[in-house]
Amino acid sequence: MANLKEIGDAGVTLGPDGKMTELQDIINDPEMEGLTLYEKKALLVNRELDSHGMGKYQWYIFFLCGMGYMIDLLYAQAFGLVEPALRQELGFSVEASGNIFSSFSAGLCAGAFVWGVLVDIIGRQYAFNLTVLIASVFGLCLGAPSNYNGILVLTAFVGFGVGGNIPIDTTITLEFLPQNRRFLLAVLSIFQPIGVVVCSGIAYGFVPKYACGDGGLGPDGKELKACFLVPEGQPCCDKASNMGWRYLLFTLGAICLCVFLLRFVLFRFQESPKYLIYRGKDAKAVEVLHNIAKFNGRQSTITMEVFAALSDEDSSAGSGDEPLKRSFGENVKVELARYKILFSNPTMARLTILVWITYMFDYWGFSIAGMYIKNVHVVWLRLTILLGSLLPQILLTKNHEIHVSTAETYRNYVIIYICGIPGVLLGALMYGVPLIGRQMGMIVSSALMGISLFIFATINTEASNVGINIMEYFFQSMFNA
Repeated sequence: MANLKEIGDAGVTLGPDGKMTELQDIINDPEMEGLTLYEKKALLVNRELDSHGMGKYQWYIFFLCGMGYMIDLLYAQAFGLVEPALRQELGFSVEASGNIFSSFSAGLCAGAFVWGVLVDIIGRQYAFNLTVLIASVFGLCLGAPSNYNGILVLTAFVGFGVGGNIPIDTTITLEFLPQNRRFLLAVLSIFQPIGVVVCSGIAYGFVPKYACGDGGLGPDGKELKACFLVPEGQPCCDKASNMGWRYLLFTLGAICLCVFLLRFVLFRFQESPKYLIYRGKDAKAVEVLHNIAKFNGRQSTITMEVFAALSDEDSSAGSGDEPLKRSFGENVKVELARYKILFSNPTMARLTILVWITYMFDYWGFSIAGMYIKNVHVVWLRLTILLGSLLPQILLTKNHEIHVSTAETYRNYVIIYICGIPGVLLGALMYGVPLIGRQMGMIVSSALMGISLFIFATINTEASNVGINIMEYFFQSMFNA
C-alpha cells in the first residue's frame, strides 16, 4: 500500500478534513484487493471506458470490426460460388476442387495462430490493419491467374489475412466495449450473413452473365470443357468468355481494400490501453485514454499519478519495464508459454477441448452436405473445409437436375443467406432470456441445424431446396451468435 508521503509526492492533495482525495479511494477500493499491478491498472481502464458508455469511438470500433467479420464470410462464400466456373475453365478434376477449400482453410488456421501470437507482441493497431491489407492485396490478385497452382497459392495467402483478422476483431471489440454492452459482441456476428449476402448478390450479377456458353453449357446442351481438353476448333470454355468469377474476386478484393482504407486512413485506431499497460507503456496508455475521451466529447480521469500511486504494489509479469527489454524471439516464447493456461487443470482442459470440438462441428455443418455429388461418383468430407463453401455447389448441382437455371440458383443464394441476419439477432437475444440463455440457445439451434441438413439430403425441388437451406442457415447463424 502506498504511504501518505509517497502519495503526496505523486501530486495528490488532502481534503479540508485531512482525508485523502479520490486517489486514496481508488487505492483502498476493496475490488483492488488481491489483484496484480497489471490487473489493478486494467480495472481502472475498464471503469474509465465504462464511464463513456457506447460513445462515438466505441461505435466506430464496432462497425469497423464488423467489417472484418464481413470479409471473413465474403471469401468463405466466394470459393463455393466460383468453383464450378473455375473448374470448367481451368480443367481440373472434381476431386481437385477440394484443394482450393483446403488451401483457404490452411491459410485460415495459420493466420489465426500466427496473428493470435503476434497481436500481443506487435500490438492490436498493426495487426488490426495488416491482416486486412494482406487479404486485400492477395484478394485483388486472385482473379488474375490462369492456372490451378497459382489459384491455390493466392487462396492460402487470402486465408492467412482473413484468418488473422477475426480473433483480432473480437479482442479489440471486447477491450473497448463497456461492460454493460458486452452482448454486442454476439451481435457482431450479424456482419457474417451480411458478408454472405453481399458476396452472393455480386456473384448473381457477374457469374451467370459472364459464364461460358449458356450457363456453362454449349450448343448441344452439354457442359463446355476447358480448351486444352478438347480438339482445336471445337466449342470450349476459355478465359475471355468466362470472366464472371474473376469480376467477383476482383470486386471482393476492392471491398477489402476499402475496409483497409477506412481503418487506416479515415479512422485512426488507438492502440489498446490494456496492451500498452501489459507492455509497460503506461504513459502511452494514459495518452490513448485521453484521446478516446476527447473523441467521445468527454474528459478522462486517468492520469500517470493514478498509476504511480499503485506502482509500489507487487509487480507482475507484463506490467513494467521487463517486456520492453525482451527481444522479439523472447516475446514469442513468453506468448506461446501462455497457451499452457488452456490445459492448466482438468476443468480448463475439458472446457478448451469442448470449445474446439464445438467450433469444428460448426464448421463441418455445410461440408456434410458435400457428400451429395451428381451421380454420387465422388464423396467429399474434408474436415478442413470452412462453413458454407460446399453448399453453393450442392445447390447448383441439385438445381441443374431439376432444370433450374444457374442465374435462378444464384438469386436463391441471396434469398437463403439474408435470413441469417434475423438468426444472429435471435441468438443475441437469447442471452437475456430466463431459463434459456446461451446454453439452451446453442443446444436448440444446433439440433435444428442438424435436422435441416438431414432433410436437405432427402428432397429435391426448388421450393424445398430454398426453404430447407433458409432453415439451416438461420439456425447456424443463431448458433454462431
